[in-house]
Amino acid sequence: MTDPAHPPGNGTSRISERVVLVTGATGVLGHVVVARFAEAGARVGLAGTRVGRLKDEARELGLAEDRWVAAAGDLHRPADARAIAATVARRFGRIDILIHLVGGWAGGTPVVELDRAELSGMLHQHVWTTLNIVQATVPAMVEAGWGRVIAIMARAGIEGSPKSASYAVAKAAEDMLLRTLAREVAGSGVTVNVVTVGTIDESHQRDAAPTPKNATWTTPEEIAEALLYLCSEAAGTINGARLPLDRRS
Repeated sequence: MTDPAHPPGNGTSRISERVVLVTGATGVLGHVVVARFAEAGARVGLAGTRVGRLKDEARELGLAEDRWVAAAGDLHRPADARAIAATVARRFGRIDILIHLVGGWAGGTPVVELDRAELSGMLHQHVWTTLNIVQATVPAMVEAGWGRVIAIMARAGIEGSPKSASYAVAKAAEDMLLRTLAREVAGSGVTVNVVTVGTIDESHQRDAAPTPKNATWTTPEEIAEALLYLCSEAAGTINGARLPLDRRS
């Protein structure tokens, strides 16, 4: 007998009635991801720092009133992360999927001149926000026996690049945090994965004005489709993976 709270998947994109929490929902990527998951039939929790912007986004996307909820707070604070998760869970009964899109970059100086405050800020932005929101959401997913956690990872966080140490160190730490979590939840029905990109092609320059430089860029729509697949039943055996989308060989 099917559990109505956890409907079975059908194909690679069936997430109808799943409850998705999208952090960084008002960014360019967040906007596309929210739209795509709503189109696929999910109910969506929009997380950001200002409730007014979240409501504006929902109106702009034409989301039905019973299909979304705004959850405002500062993910740097554990209490706010718990409050965001509680807001979505109260509205829809649970959270099935966490799409963590909180980002930000700081850098431009070599390691020997690195400002400790800059590094600390990047750790807060990428590591602590991630830790806070997974601690607020994953235990309930494990208890329910189903869940998906996905974050976006920049190639610089894996390989490093000159004068980007603060960002690279923070993203590498976030990557390892999530890959460790993946091992810890293995076999529980919850999966944890990251999608790696180079440059996110927000204005679709790769297709409109192709150059060797933008040939490996990734559009928000391509990222959204990859996220949708990783949240499907078909991707249930993928855990602790880095899915590369930057077209590099």
